[in-house]
Amino acid sequence: MEDKMKNNTAEQTTILEDLTSYWTDRAHSYSAQNLAEMNDWRRQAWRKLILKHAPEKECLRILDVGTGPGFFAINLALAGHEVTAVDVTEHMIWHARQNAESYGANVTFLVQRGEFLPFEDGSFDLIVSRNVIWNLEYPEEALAEWARVLAPGGRMVYFDANWYLYLYDEELRAKKEAAAAAFQTRHSSYHSANSLSPQRIRELEQTAYALPLSSKKRPEWDCEILRKLGMDVVQIVDDIGPGVQDPIEWERDAPVHTFMVCAEKCASSYPKEKVQA
Repeated sequence: MEDKMKNNTAEQTTILEDLTSYWTDRAHSYSAQNLAEMNDWRRQAWRKLILKHAPEKECLRILDVGTGPGFFAINLALAGHEVTAVDVTEHMIWHARQNAESYGANVTFLVQRGEFLPFEDGSFDLIVSRNVIWNLEYPEEALAEWARVLAPGGRMVYFDANWYLYLYDEELRAKKEAAAAAFQTRHSSYHSANSLSPQRIRELEQTAYALPLSSKKRPEWDCEILRKLGMDVVQIVDDIGPGVQDPIEWERDAPVHTFMVCAEKCASSYPKEKVQA
């Protein structure tokens, strides 16, 4: 039993190291991608979408989990809200601080894992994240933590996708390969600074096999866990569409698209069922 626990701990450490290494390598290019969003129509589009689903309050206490280079955090701080942002990757936080300073945004940044938060119960009115939960080792515990630090009536508004479900779903894999071939035919000259090398893709796939959500169909999984936590699932959008995303990138990612989950913490029902660690 002790040997098994040691092996599990070693495996988990390796997963975290692999993911941290990946996002460290991506920090510079991902920051450039976020700055492009800040400097075009997407800044307002994302802000409008998030705040449309946020509690009605003049100055929201917002937590951005997995902030990366700070796009959500900076965007919402510039809208007049009180924002705290966390990320497990030091390089991402460094870029986020630099970006916030360049835009004159007041954000508190912390190097911190999304599953274990150093905040008191009920500290925030709104929690936001994008492309975070899929690469967490403990996603159920993360949602439980997010629910804990939400104030009654507070909301989570987060965005994610079934990025690696094709590893377990042959039909989805076939659709993905066909869509990729069609995209290449239509956009033969397309190149993105965020494009991954075949070697990096293979490395990520190996890491994805070790992550608990790679094989789960979402957002169905999210709804189940959130309801166990006593959260009210307010709205699910299966595909947020090109209205807030670069249309070419949206087309490139087909048939996998970004979904949105909006859930509210109800004081009378939280928690219905505690998620076991």
